[in-house]
Amino acid sequence: MNRRLPPLNSLRAFESAARHLSFTKAAEELHVTPAAISQQVKTLETFCDRPLFRRLTRSLILTDAGQKALPALREGLDKLADAAELLMAQEDSDILTISVAPSFGAKWLVPRLDRFRAAHPDFELRIDASDILVDFSNDRVDIGIRYGRGIYPELHSECLMTEVTMPVCSPTLLTGEHPLRRPEDLRHHTLLHVDWKIESESAPSWRMWLRAAGVADVDPNKGPRFSMESMAVQAAIAGQGVALSERSLVRDDLEAGRLAQPFGPELNESTAFCYYVVYPEAKAKLPKVCAFRDWVLAEGARSTSEEEDAAAAYSS
Repeated sequence: MNRRLPPLNSLRAFESAARHLSFTKAAEELHVTPAAISQQVKTLETFCDRPLFRRLTRSLILTDAGQKALPALREGLDKLADAAELLMAQEDSDILTISVAPSFGAKWLVPRLDRFRAAHPDFELRIDASDILVDFSNDRVDIGIRYGRGIYPELHSECLMTEVTMPVCSPTLLTGEHPLRRPEDLRHHTLLHVDWKIESESAPSWRMWLRAAGVADVDPNKGPRFSMESMAVQAAIAGQGVALSERSLVRDDLEAGRLAQPFGPELNESTAFCYYVVYPEAKAKLPKVCAFRDWVLAEGARSTSEEEDAAAAYSS
């Protein structure tokens, strides 16, 4: 079929400028100059033999032709991106790249991966441990696990499991000169913080936990800060203070006696945060993505059930 199509760059420039109603913002998005955006739009207007923008002194307005074409053009560019993803996916059809936060990956995901490999021996796993939200197209990542509020534009997100956050410490801090028996006893101990939780108003933090515990005379900001939660947990194991951590990350340490939960309360529904499985629409039907998604969601359900049993045993 002989299709008469305008240059792809002119279509991308027009779509971006139309979305922002600004050549400058389109230029920033596409990493070119505003003059280049203007030239590409003129190329498209020449091809179509009609204006697509009304250029005012300090603003742009789409013409009727531009407004009518924009939805179909946006859909077409999305389909092109999806097709490109599928083409690239064929090159690495047996390689499954998973992006996961380092602490959750080390403490929860990696110990379970043997079960996935046993069920799906044809897939080769690559684990990308990073706290940074990845660009699924440019970073060649297939699926990710993220702790947050589930708001990930242009990505599917499914709740893997809700989390319970609680204080943990070395068992050695339960005895001694200032034993940890009540939340008020924290005034004698060092609080261990995770940086990103401090920066987020809705993530579970010591400020939030102390408020829930009704403790007013403990400084919620004092104490060392760590960029990774696993480092704060390791400091707690070493007896350097009390960390606030998700139960899934410290369950093995609790069972092994390396950590103890000195008291409650536990934070769960007081925050909107949980772990989510995220992936782009273009990869939703890939067998390797479907296999991992289904497996990890089942593991999340199993882990939640085990955590509930452990909580019931602790409370009794």
